Amino acid sequence: MSAVAASSTASVPRPRLRFGALWLAVPGLLFLAVFFAWPVAQLLGLSFVDNETGAFSIGTYQRIAATDVYVRVLGITFRIAGWTAFWSLLIGYPLAYWIARMPDIFRGRMLLFVMVPFWTSYLVKTFAWMIVLGRSGIINSLATGSGLVDQPLPLLHNEFGVMVGMVHAMVPLAVMTMLPVMTGIDRRLVQAAQTLGASPARAFWLVYFKLSLPGVAAAGLLVFISSLGFFIVPAFLGGRQQTMLAQLIITQVQELLNWSFAGALAAMMLAAALISCWAYDRLFGISTIAGGSAQSSQGRLRDLGLVVLGVIGTAAAKLSGAANAILGKRACAAMLPAFCWLVIGFLVLPTLLVIPLAFTSSQFLEFPPPGFGLSWFRTYFDSPLWIQATIRSFIVAFATALAATAIGGFAALALANSRTRWSGLIFAFFLAPMIVPRIVIAVGLFYLFARIGLIATDLGLIIGHTVLAIPFTLVTIAAVLKTYDQRLDQAAATLGANRVRTLTGVTIPLVQGGLVAAFLFAFITSFDELTIAIFVSGGIKTTLPKQMWDDMILQLNPTLAAVSVVVLVVVTAMLLLAERLRSSSRTT
Repeated sequence: MSAVAASSTASVPRPRLRFGALWLAVPGLLFLAVFFAWPVAQLLGLSFVDNETGAFSIGTYQRIAATDVYVRVLGITFRIAGWTAFWSLLIGYPLAYWIARMPDIFRGRMLLFVMVPFWTSYLVKTFAWMIVLGRSGIINSLATGSGLVDQPLPLLHNEFGVMVGMVHAMVPLAVMTMLPVMTGIDRRLVQAAQTLGASPARAFWLVYFKLSLPGVAAAGLLVFISSLGFFIVPAFLGGRQQTMLAQLIITQVQELLNWSFAGALAAMMLAAALISCWAYDRLFGISTIAGGSAQSSQGRLRDLGLVVLGVIGTAAAKLSGAANAILGKRACAAMLPAFCWLVIGFLVLPTLLVIPLAFTSSQFLEFPPPGFGLSWFRTYFDSPLWIQATIRSFIVAFATALAATAIGGFAALALANSRTRWSGLIFAFFLAPMIVPRIVIAVGLFYLFARIGLIATDLGLIIGHTVLAIPFTLVTIAAVLKTYDQRLDQAAATLGANRVRTLTGVTIPLVQGGLVAAFLFAFITSFDELTIAIFVSGGIKTTLPKQMWDDMILQLNPTLAAVSVVVLVVVTAMLLLAERLRSSSRTT
């Protein structure tokens, strides 16, 4: 009997590690491992290397801790990022709530007022605020011309200017992150709470706001992490007292070639981002960033949160009752739409003010323009430098969109068809380039590309932009696949189609709207990208944003306004097309 049992046991094959559909994600995993994880790991490793001896050392961190300047810059960076997250949530939550309550047809139209500012280049938005807030800018011209003030107000090159620019850039991100969670909340729950005797204000805080907290926390997380790596806004709208960590990293790499110190600064920025992500994942689950369901928090933290919300709800109910008694219900009901339209004006108007300046007949930037003409557009189109940068941006963006859509599409398909324990880890890895500050990725790629000869090449730009675009394509295609009926693939397999035939003949045609939308989002991501271009272009293969950056450092001129209009037209056209295709793919 023992011999028979032994032979039968030996004949049973050993279980193999099976990934199933996850094999489709392997190309993307390899790409990100080589061009994302490895460069970032190398950069962090350099922070423990002595520049002179090449030996292991923690001297760089000791120098940072012992130098007041660096400690102060760290404090400035975290303070500005924290306040940016706070004001972005405070301004963005009512707008997201207002849009979420709209019918689907109106919601899509109103969302464009948020999407266009979100995808508009940071350079264009910063250039717009320089025109609005400058000593001879629009606000000061109106204030001094009307006699409200005698001297121009100090609105630029201080913390006020930085906060205005950063909040303006981050409010759309906060709204777009909170909106998927809010649209998934069943409104009948609030109505049920009111039926049981709760006031509207108390029902909102204890039911709706509590259910929207994962979206609020995700928005705060993404805004905080994105703000840590900002350098465009503080460079142009701030002064020396608003120097942020990313600016120090750029200086250490480009001017001092101190890789060890740059790596240490990057490590501290990355540590702050990872700690924030870890805390968020423990509370809500990292998948809620992409619109997934939140895990419920338990224990004392949850009880404390309910107590706080109860106090806020009671106070809000009393305040709401007093406001209704003084102003009337109609006036109180109009306050939310009025506030939201003010926020939309804050997001849209500064960029629109650049348009008339592009058609000015003046040699200088002045508002309103003394006359109109096309001379600055002729200057742009007659300049070989600008045209070459524009053509290169289109070529790099097109190649980036192809690569990112293919990688993100296969990864989304793999995750949609897999139910293994590896899915969450793989999803987090693909989302990581959205979490890690861009400046860290850019410096890591610069160090890697310098060693393999990809600096000042179009291929280097394409690879770097693809790393940044993959999370956007993955999230876009994954959202479309959530509504895709998997039984169609099963029916095709039943009729004899293999997996390749099913993919090309059934799956791709049915989700092609989402694929094209992902392609266009990746195109916009690359077309507007500056951080990678600053390091990888090498000053030779300049893109349109890089050329704008170089000109803005030297002098503001109407040519920049003309270029900003070109960028705004391209981005808006791509965005409108992407949203139309994505919405059509959902309806089908």
